[in-house]
Parts: sequence; structure tokens; C-alpha cells
Amino acid sequence: MMRILCGLTVASMILWAAGPAGAALTEGMPETLNLQDCLELALRQNPTILKAREEIRRAHGIIIETRAQAIPQVTASGSYQGIERSSIDAFPFPSTLLGTNRFNTVYRNQEQPWSAQVQVSQLVYAGGRVHAALRAADLSDQVAVLGFQSAVADTVLEVRNDFYQILLDQALVGVRQQSVALLEDQLRDAQSRFDVGSVPRFNVLRAEVELENARPPLIRAQNDLRLSKEALVKALALDGSSRTNAFTPITFEGKLVYEHRGWDLPAALEQALQHRPELLSADRQIAVAQANVHVASSGYRPQASVFGNYGWHDYLFGTDPDETRQGWTVGANVSWALFDGMLTHGKVTEARAQLQEANLNYADTRRQVELEVRQAYSDYLQTLELIEAQKKTVEEAEESLRLAEARFRAGTGTQLDVLSAQTALTEARSNVIQALHDYNVAIATLERATGLTVRMAD
Repeated sequence: MMRILCGLTVASMILWAAGPAGAALTEGMPETLNLQDCLELALRQNPTILKAREEIRRAHGIIIETRAQAIPQVTASGSYQGIERSSIDAFPFPSTLLGTNRFNTVYRNQEQPWSAQVQVSQLVYAGGRVHAALRAADLSDQVAVLGFQSAVADTVLEVRNDFYQILLDQALVGVRQQSVALLEDQLRDAQSRFDVGSVPRFNVLRAEVELENARPPLIRAQNDLRLSKEALVKALALDGSSRTNAFTPITFEGKLVYEHRGWDLPAALEQALQHRPELLSADRQIAVAQANVHVASSGYRPQASVFGNYGWHDYLFGTDPDETRQGWTVGANVSWALFDGMLTHGKVTEARAQLQEANLNYADTRRQVELEVRQAYSDYLQTLELIEAQKKTVEEAEESLRLAEARFRAGTGTQLDVLSAQTALTEARSNVIQALHDYNVAIATLERATGLTVRMAD
């Protein structure tokens, strides 16, 4: 399992190098998959992970937008108009322009005025708003990365649990098939004994009833296996054209095994508090809220900017459109909202309330993380006890069945003893498989609760 988790590093790098969402989806359905194959597929194309990756891109975009306020702005502008002569105010003194000698002269360039300019402006001071907004945007980017890590950890846990469920269902199908096979043998034996007159008809009927009672659990186990496979295929975002009218043809290879892992509750809690992305994200959200308070408070302070431009325009008092005037202009703008109708006060109140909410959310998230670790650790302890309790159960049940059959053949036992031993063996096998499944799930859940999955995938 450690090898599998360490292999997530490579898969995560593949994910970052992937193109647009959905571009890496597999076109065909693979024939066989093991656990590591499933994890790598999920990291590459699970929709939850892909959406979390896009959220990081969105956060990067916000940083660029915010940073733009602190960078000089360059603007080019121009205008042109056509004005009817009768609507233009003329100078009330005589002129010989255009061969005329009259009052109220209108110059030709006044009928078609145009201008163009290039301006550079720079925000100098905004009451700390830009700096605080940049910090908030940077922290939001960190929150998005932590959200991505959380999505990866959740997906890894989901895939592992789905895969273990498939292994459990496959094993239970095998157990139920073995039970049916044993009961079929029992029925044939009872029928043979009845045919020679050594047992009554009751023995045959009892064997038939037990066999028919064993078939429904097998049918349900087979259905559970089909559904668990479909659940994992959905988590892996596998889309195959062959699946239109059929269940998934994939064979999932693996075995439920017991690999002892030593865990200590205090160490697990400390690990979770240091590495759980949800808790780290809640901490960053507090810093974001603090930065937003500074952004809102900037409305109480003045704003200043400087600008400079160079422009061209036609000569107003001329008749040649090519005759122009050009030159530069520099200046500064300072503004201070002495009273804005309590707008800034309202923004500050809102931001401070959000800061308090962030603090409360962090405290609640911490308690939730500790609860999840304790629950996962408790489940882990339970599975250890169950595995210990089931160590020799199957061997004893198999020996009990062997003895019951021997006694029955020797005439010192009853058919009921054999059937009871068969039922006990089926239950013992099922319990052992269930205990192994629960142990593997408990380990996966504990690794997720403590943040170990995230560290392995970094």
C-alpha cells in the first residue's frame, strides 16, 4: 500500500501536465485494473479533481486581476465628429477666411474635429486597499490549492473503498458459490442414500430446501458485485462505447490482505492537525478575512494617482484638416470621500462579521477533524479485534464440517449436524472476508483523516 500511495506523486504530476478538462479521458475500456491503476486513472480524469484544478486556475486569474491595480495603465483613445455648420457657435468678429468678409465666422476644422492621445496612469496610494487585496488573492490561491489536495484525498479514499468493496463482493460470491457446491454435494449424497433405502425421503427434501435457500444469497452477492464495479467505473470517469447495453467488462485484480500498521491516537491527532488540508484551508480563510477588513477600511483614507499623456488634435481655428496641434500633459488626482453615506462603515462591518465567521469555522473544523480521527481510530481498533477473533474460525469450521460428514457417513451423526456445520463454515468464511475488508477500509479512512494521503500524494 505504501508503494501505491507513493506512486500517486507521479500521477499527480501527470494531472498537472494534462490539457483542458476531459482531454485525457480514456477512449476504450481496459480489460483489467489493479488498485494502483485505478488510483492513477482517478487522479487523471476524476471530475471532482478536474474541477478542483480549474478552481486553482480561477484563483490565479483573481491574483492577476488584483495585481493589475498596482501596475501602470496605458490607454490610447481617439475621437472624430461631423458637426452641422448651423449648430456651431462662431466668433462674433469679421474675417476674410475663404474669400469672405463677414461676421460670425465658422472655421472648416470646427465641422470635423478629431483628437487622439496616449495616457499613462499610476495608482500611488489607495488607503492600503491594493496591498490588502493582493494578500487576500494570494491566500485565496493557497485555499484553492488546499481544496485541490482535499479533492485528491477524498477521491483516493473513494476509489480505495470502492475497490475494496469489489474485492469483498468477489470474495463473497466465491463463498456463496462454495456453499452452493457443498449443498449440491449434500443433495446428491442424500439422493444416493435414499435410492438405496438407507435414509428417508425427509433427508432429500431437507437437502433440497437448504440448497434452494443458499441460492438467493448467491444471487444478491452477484448483483452487489455488478453494482460495486459500476460505482468504481463512475468514480474513474471511464466512458466506453461498449457499455451502452452491458455491465462493465473490466476485471479488477487484487486481494484483501492483512498488513499490520501500528497507529497511536495522540500521534494521529497531531498528524491531522498539522496536515489536514481542510484545517489548513480554514486557517487561510481567517487570513483572507483579515485582509478583506483592511480592504474595506481603505474607504476611510484618501486615494492618489498620477498620470501623463501625449495628444494630437486638429487646429480648431484652421481650414486644413492636416494642420494639427500636439503636446504632453502631466498631472495628479487626489480624492477623499469625506462622507459616503456610511458605505465604508457598512463594508467594514460586513468584513469584520466574515472574519468572526472564519474564526468560528476554524474552531468547528478543528473539532470535526479531531472527531473524524477518533472515529477512524476506533474503527481501526475494532477491525484489529475482529481479525484476531476470526484467526482460527475458518479452520475450525472446516474441521467441524469434516467431522460432521464423517460421523454422518459412519451412521453416528445426523444430516442436521452436517447442514449446521456447512452453514457455520459459510458464515465463518464470510466473517473473515468482511473483517479483512473492514480493516483495509479502516486503514484508508485513518490515512485520510490524518492527512497522510495528502502527504503521500505531494
